[in-house]
Amino acid sequence: MAKLLFNKIINKIEQASELYHRLVLVVAPQGSGKTEVLRNIQKHLGVAFVNVNLEVSRQLLDLTTKQQALQVSRIMEDILREAETEVVLLDNIEILFEVSLKQDPLRLLQGLSRNRTIVASWNGEIRDKNLTYASPDHLEYRRYPAHELLVVTMQSDLKNATNNNTVEGCQR
Repeated sequence: MAKLLFNKIINKIEQASELYHRLVLVVAPQGSGKTEVLRNIQKHLGVAFVNVNLEVSRQLLDLTTKQQALQVSRIMEDILREAETEVVLLDNIEILFEVSLKQDPLRLLQGLSRNRTIVASWNGEIRDKNLTYASPDHLEYRRYPAHELLVVTMQSDLKNATNNNTVEGCQR
């Protein structure tokens, strides 16, 4: 399965290069092997790999809660600028969903992907034509229409996915 996911991500990276938002989301539950596949892509393509939770939290430590909410977008821009590669792999993006940061994680990632290709691991699923993060009863819950997103998923049942040209799955 990892090789199939690897190939699908490589394919989506190529597709993304021609889009306005050059964002590829690797959507699967936590612990499903996304990090390992992204690390293999890093080695294969020689691109930057960023642990977002680690890098962003380091820079937020000395800021007040209000400053954190105002600075997180700039911090992400700085992290990507330092990466210095055309493709950047983002893993562990959970901090972007932190309620106190008052961010829209998908919109933030889309904005950042205008100048370079971003492949981001997303702990969630595609259900009923929507990309979700967390469960509906969770404070960090997010739901977005999936029809215009470049997504690779590890779900074996894609009958709920909207457009197979955009959303692809991997058999378990």
